[in-house]
Order: sequence, then structure tokens, then C-alpha cells
Amino acid sequence: MSSIEEETFEHTLLVVREVSVFKIPPRSTSGGYKCGEWLQSDKIWSGRLRVVSCGDRCEIRLEDPSSGELFAACFVLPGHRESSVETVLDSSRYFVLKIEDGRGKHAFIGLGFNERNEAFDFNVALSDHEKYLRREHEKESDGVEGDESSIDIHPAVNHRLKEGETIRINVKSKPSSGTGMLSAAGMSGAASNTKKPGALLAPPPSGGGKMRSPLPPPPNDPAVTKMHSGSSALMANESTRRSADPLSDLSQLERSLPSTNTTVHPTSTTSSGWAAF
Repeated sequence: MSSIEEETFEHTLLVVREVSVFKIPPRSTSGGYKCGEWLQSDKIWSGRLRVVSCGDRCEIRLEDPSSGELFAACFVLPGHRESSVETVLDSSRYFVLKIEDGRGKHAFIGLGFNERNEAFDFNVALSDHEKYLRREHEKESDGVEGDESSIDIHPAVNHRLKEGETIRINVKSKPSSGTGMLSAAGMSGAASNTKKPGALLAPPPSGGGKMRSPLPPPPNDPAVTKMHSGSSALMANESTRRSADPLSDLSQLERSLPSTNTTVHPTSTTSSGWAAF
């Protein structure tokens, strides 16, 4: 059943609407065919070309474009592309195909494309089929190797901690090199405190704040003793200067002044002291 499914499964790789088929003379040399030798002969057929992938085999079918009737077929077996499809020596648009009738008989015909890009696509289609077979064989070989090596001789190791187990991690302390967060904050603070050109200075603090009184000096302080001795000397000099100045003490003049309560008569001329003036 599987062989029938493989025969019925087909994948079309290329379709060319019009190609030409030529009857070619036998090969003149062992080097290969030349289309210049048989191009003048009569063209025996023209129609559609299809490249079909059928499992491992690739078929080149020459069909009638209107009815689809098969004119000839070339079977390209794996590894026998050169014997089934041969390029000519003097052109890239012409090939020689080995066709078979299915009863063991074969013949060689000439195949020509009208455009170079069609001939190029024909070569690419044959190469794609070969790549497809190569990938399939690689998959099969990988599958066989995978089945043989499916038994794992190394069991999986359980790395989970058991009950009661702990992990101890020793972390080395890094020396403070001034590159931490505090140093970064200090740098940012220093950058923000930098005076910008044209910036105004902050006003001085208001006088409303309370000033802390200084602490009293300790006893027997030589500086305090020197200050007291200097102030007592100044007081003594001041008292001496006042005693030498007659105008420094005005208490005697106040005593000699007349009393403000004494009645002064204009006719009296016997008054004494300042009244005479």
C-alpha cells in the first residue's frame, strides 16, 4: 500500500509552456553533443514540459498543451542525472534527454528552450529535487542514530537542596574607594553648591535668633587677672585727674549760688555774691 501511495504522490517543480524536440544524429565524439550539428534537421515536436517529483524519481514529461497527452518521458533516478540529462557543448539552451518507453528501450532526443531563463529554471528544478532527496536521507539517518542512542547512560543529577541543607556564601568586603553612593551624593552636593555666574548671594540670617551667651572664664585665669588690674589702674588715674582739675568738682559752686527761693528786690543794692552782677 505504501508503494502505491508513493507512486501516486506527485509534486510539480516546473512548467514550461513551449519547448522544441529535435531528432539528433549519433554522437560524433566522446566529448559530448553539439547542437550546431543537429539544429538544421527537422523539428519533430513542440509542446509543454513538466518536471515532476515522484518520490525518489524525477520525471521530465513532454505533453501536448491542449490535450495533456504524453509524448515522451525522461526518468531521472537518484545519482544518474548526468546519464539521463546531458548539456550540449556549444549552448546553454539545449539539452539531450534519454527517453524510455517503459519496455526497456530508450532513445536520445534534443530539447531546446526559447529563453535562457527557462533553461536556467530547468536546471534549478533538477537541483532542487536532488537537494530534497539529500535532506530526506539525512533525516532518516538522524532518526536511526537517535533511536540507537536514545538510552541515556548518564542519569540526571538532582541539584535540589535536601531538607535541612543550607548554602553559605562568603562575600568579600570591598574597601571604601570613594566610588560608592555616599561619595556620589557628596559630588552631586558639591556640584549643586558651586556658584553659578550671575547668581545672588543668600541674605544674612535675621537678628531675631537668640545668641548663646559665652561661658564665664575660669577662676585664676591670668588673662582675667590682667584685665582687672588694668581697669583698676585706669580708675586710679581718672580719680587723680579729677582732683587736679578745679572744674571737675562743681559741688562748691553749687553751694555758693543763691537759693532760687530768695526774693530779689530791684531797689536793693546790698546783695552779695552773684546778685551783684
